[in-house]
Amino acid sequence: MSLKRRDLLVLGGLSGLGLVAAGKTLSRSPEQVSGMPQTVSEPPKTAGKELMLRFVAVADSGAGDRNQFASANAMAGYHKKNPYSLVTLAGDNIYNSGEMERVGIAFEEPYAPLLKQEVRFRACLGNHDIRTENGDPQVRYANFNMNGRYYTYREKDVQFFVLDTNGNADWKDQMAWLNAELGRSTAPWKIVYGHHPIYSSGHYGTDAEMIRKFAPLFKQHQVQLYINGHEHHYERSTSIDGTTYLVTGIGGASL
Repeated sequence: MSLKRRDLLVLGGLSGLGLVAAGKTLSRSPEQVSGMPQTVSEPPKTAGKELMLRFVAVADSGAGDRNQFASANAMAGYHKKNPYSLVTLAGDNIYNSGEMERVGIAFEEPYAPLLKQEVRFRACLGNHDIRTENGDPQVRYANFNMNGRYYTYREKDVQFFVLDTNGNADWKDQMAWLNAELGRSTAPWKIVYGHHPIYSSGHYGTDAEMIRKFAPLFKQHQVQLYINGHEHHYERSTSIDGTTYLVTGIGGASL
């Protein structure tokens, strides 16, 4: 049984983290179908349980300080009550310069309870990550589950497209790849994530060049959600041409 676009439920909160759950849990009137639901509610425990995908979206997490541990503890506490199997890690995974010698304090220790429960983290590269060997050691690091600098994977009825949005990215080939992969995807839900914001009201603000690159593509291929970090806060847009923009840069870095 396929899920429909209107069944994507975005949940904010979790101590400022972005929690996203996909499932047959919500009915809306026709005039609401083009946008994301604005009322936050927990999905029923039994409705569409076998179809639901629940995951945490976080970014700018790799500080290795008490703020990151507090954020990680909130994630672990929620997992005990509402198990999930995936964390999208949208860049700046290791501060300050992506040094792999800090991966213990900046990743393995804070998230040890989740890693022990076999929760998978799927990362992309942030601007701090590429300061060391252009981020290549992180791409090779098994617990980040990166199938390249940009890649795609599917979880149930949701397909994720993970980008390298840094200034030195291979933009020409990456954009051609994204267009092709979005076009061939049969997933009812398509979610794209990268480190840098497209729409934001934060320090860096809305990026006109990123809008030019991505907005027409997202509209053409009916991408329902874009997730990013870089801005150290939580923010969610209303639907813009069918796409909601979710800023989740509150994994532990200073606000």
